[in-house]
Amino acid sequence: MSRRITALVLTAAAAVALTACSSGGSAAPSASAEGDDYGLVTANTLTVATEGTYRPFSFHDDSGDLVGFDVEIAEAVADKLGLEVVFQETQWDAIFAGLDAGRFDVIGNQVSINPEREEKYLFSEPYTVSPGVIVVPEDDDSITSFDDLAGKTTAQSLTSNWYELAQESGATVEAVEGWAQAVALLQQGRVDATINDELTFLDYEKSEGPTGLKIAAETDEPGLSAFAFTKDKGALVEAIDGALAELREEGVLAEISEKYFGADVTQ
Repeated sequence: MSRRITALVLTAAAAVALTACSSGGSAAPSASAEGDDYGLVTANTLTVATEGTYRPFSFHDDSGDLVGFDVEIAEAVADKLGLEVVFQETQWDAIFAGLDAGRFDVIGNQVSINPEREEKYLFSEPYTVSPGVIVVPEDDDSITSFDDLAGKTTAQSLTSNWYELAQESGATVEAVEGWAQAVALLQQGRVDATINDELTFLDYEKSEGPTGLKIAAETDEPGLSAFAFTKDKGALVEAIDGALAELREEGVLAEISEKYFGADVTQ
């Protein structure tokens, strides 16, 4: 998008006086057209923290440009608000500390909403809705629920929430380093299933399909991911929620989602 400034070109000045771009929508009220009421780190600019190494959400394409699902959502939101956007690539382990220190306005990096984070941070309305799913070979009909995992073997990272869910479901867990290794064991017939979030599976199917795998069951409660802010950014949260609502109504969120996942994972 034309308003985008990548994190690698932070020296480019982007102070352009902008007026409200919405014709009556709630996303960009005239009083905050330039972000004066949002407490932005840089005037007229939405500064977004993201990893830049988290495909397909935030990564560099073959030409070196920062792209991804979260990146395009942030760009679309900033465009709605009449703001430039700068991405600051930050390792996950340091990303919340950077937010607390005021280095950026918001984190856009598939931040899951949970009670612990809600005690300390504000969140936008979710823009990603992803249940946990059981993935099995497409010719396997023996697993149709989490109860069916009892006595089965699943491949899981020992540090993930899915490991705990597999154990709670009665499965024997084969330890793996991540999704790629879990899928390899599953396709080799060395395990019966693996549990992960639906987004991971959809991305794998879109980039590698046909894979010979399918979703056998999903959790009742999906995981929700959103933009994260410090507690003093209430006005910015409200504005971004308005922008997301307009983008959802216009079909832009669904379009971005289809591009990366082949399905609408935004609601």
